[in-house]
Amino acid sequence: MPERCEWAGENDPLYLRYHDEEWGVPSHEERHLFEMLVLEGAQAGLSWSTILRKREGYRRAFAEFDPKRVARFDAARRERLLQDPGIVRNRAKVEAAIGNARRTLEVRKEFGSLDAYLWGLVGGTSIANRRRALAELPSETEESRAMSRDLKRRGFRFVGPTICYAFMQAVGMVNDHVVTCFRHREVSRSQAGAAVGRPRAVTRHVPRPSPPMDAGHRAEESWP
Repeated sequence: MPERCEWAGENDPLYLRYHDEEWGVPSHEERHLFEMLVLEGAQAGLSWSTILRKREGYRRAFAEFDPKRVARFDAARRERLLQDPGIVRNRAKVEAAIGNARRTLEVRKEFGSLDAYLWGLVGGTSIANRRRALAELPSETEESRAMSRDLKRRGFRFVGPTICYAFMQAVGMVNDHVVTCFRHREVSRSQAGAAVGRPRAVTRHVPRPSPPMDAGHRAEESWP
């Protein structure tokens, strides 16, 4: 059995597939970036495994994460979402997802794409960390705090610095697979490939920060 990041566990096939196939791989696809913004925000106060189990429900409920369609959701559609057991039925989170779709359209007008805007916040590069243990993973970084500030300034919600760092990890803005994990090398190669035509990925040897509260159960962030 290949060695994995400790948080991936061994008993949840959905969690393992997410770790082995998706987490940390650079994403520049518009709908996927919007999807991860919504899902990471929905996770606040919950476990990531809960969100993964509801992922298909979210895709169905939120129009396959098409920001143009979600931005048009009216009050009646919002109330139907609050009755949908396939998603987290929290009014603030549902309203934030719809509002964030509208903010996404504004960002597209200004920057051309959500991809250009979000990756521009981190300099267009992937950060190839070399962490050796789960305890070395921070809950937030200087980059995630800067991202959070800019997103909030534009009216996005559920985008605190911890949520932003989880988003950065998910879409490959950082490689936080520990160096002993079989995915660390694979993700590093994918990040290098994604950097073709972009600035080269930056490798950082990071001093040990305070450990996160839990990689699978992040603390609830400041609510909007």
